[in-house]
Amino acid sequence: MKNILNQYKNTDAIRTTKSAVIITGILLLTACSAPKVSDKLDAAKLPENFDTKTKEAVSGTTPFIPLKTETFFKDEKLDALLKKAVAKNPDYLIMQERILIANSHLKVAKLALLPSLDLVADASGTHYGKYTMDGVGNYDTNFSQNITERQRINEDVTPNLFLGAKVSWEADIWGKLSNRKKAAQQRFFASQQGMRLLQTRLLGDVADLYFKLIALDKQAAIYDDNLKTQERALDIVSAQRSVGKATELAVQQFNAQNSNIHAEASELKLSIDQTEKALLTLLGEYGGKIDRSGDFLSGRLEVLNQKISVDSIIHKRPDVSEAYFELLASNADAKSARAAFFPTVNLGGYAGFNSFSFNTLFDAGSFAWQLLGGLTAPVFNKGQIKQDFFVSNKRQEISFIQYQNTVTTAFNELSALLHRNQAYQDVLKHKLDEIDHLEIAVNVSNDLYLSGYANYLEIINAQKNKLEAELDFVDIQLRNANSQVLLYKALGGGIN
Repeated sequence: MKNILNQYKNTDAIRTTKSAVIITGILLLTACSAPKVSDKLDAAKLPENFDTKTKEAVSGTTPFIPLKTETFFKDEKLDALLKKAVAKNPDYLIMQERILIANSHLKVAKLALLPSLDLVADASGTHYGKYTMDGVGNYDTNFSQNITERQRINEDVTPNLFLGAKVSWEADIWGKLSNRKKAAQQRFFASQQGMRLLQTRLLGDVADLYFKLIALDKQAAIYDDNLKTQERALDIVSAQRSVGKATELAVQQFNAQNSNIHAEASELKLSIDQTEKALLTLLGEYGGKIDRSGDFLSGRLEVLNQKISVDSIIHKRPDVSEAYFELLASNADAKSARAAFFPTVNLGGYAGFNSFSFNTLFDAGSFAWQLLGGLTAPVFNKGQIKQDFFVSNKRQEISFIQYQNTVTTAFNELSALLHRNQAYQDVLKHKLDEIDHLEIAVNVSNDLYLSGYANYLEIINAQKNKLEAELDFVDIQLRNANSQVLLYKALGGGIN
């Protein structure tokens, strides 16, 4: 007898071993057939210095600290507008709602790792035919001497009652669910950086329009001053005509010049109104006037005098950070798609009261439970899984190329702006010298005209040249201010 029992035990052990070997073999086969995920996650190494001749180039090892708009632009009225834009701009408010949506997706991905628990209250009633297995079984059971009266089955309508809980859980052995969670998490981070990017662009647009208004105001003032100069010249020519020293042609030329300046000044007022309306739209307001400074206030650009790590600047830009988080998300997607090649392990069960009678539903004998376990390995749908993985892997490679391109663009953009800011300082200096010389030329032309050594055309040309030089100077000031806005964006924007 003992030999027979030992033989049975050995047979069970052999069967268990064979089952383990078969399962292990399936896992190894699926593991060997799973392709590899692309590991391109790092962009090419950035240069240590920017390609610039200035000694104040932003290069070194100090970590970069994000900018603050109030200290970068150094204009209290502009800072007030920037704060208002963040609070009221419709596009920015929409982006905030999208951040909440992205956070919701992240929470869903996290919950997928937890077991699913459902409370169940189920009731049904079935009338079985006499010539069915259940119908014959119930009829025969009711004649059994081994059951009590409470165990007899209602044959007309057989109830099936269940009150309890069911649980199911997919074991995340291969990281499919955790990588989905990671992908959602990285996309949430990317959406946050996208919001930073939108804020930077919004604040930059507000600053650009604000500086344009200042430039238009300054140009309007230049036209007013020039008109006064023109009127003085017209008075001189008119007086000269009355004594026969000037012709009617000279008077009409000056009148025509004055009319031209009036027309350009009127067109300038239209530009001011349109620019104000555009800025009010960004602020989410219906109308009103924009309170602004009378001149361009130089921002504090101490950041250009610091030896800051190039890599630190570039990778703290919101567009670069957004592209990097999207790359990490696509990498997690590819890993999750690869996990589909491996078998899925599902565990579950239920526990509760199950009875065919309302009277016995809560009896101790009605308590029932079950444990479930399953192993599912893909066989015939491997082709689809391969294609899904191929697409996910290629999307990751696309994300890497986009990330590398964003880094390259950011570096070259900032390098060019460092050159540009330095160049504008030289241009403004020379333009101021030009205006000073032309101011003297206007005064000299008036004196020479009165002395008979210059004609009226020389006065007109002198005044016209001065007007153009002053307008050009304001235009260069505006471009310099716009360049500082671009530098603000290139340095990653800042908090407000």
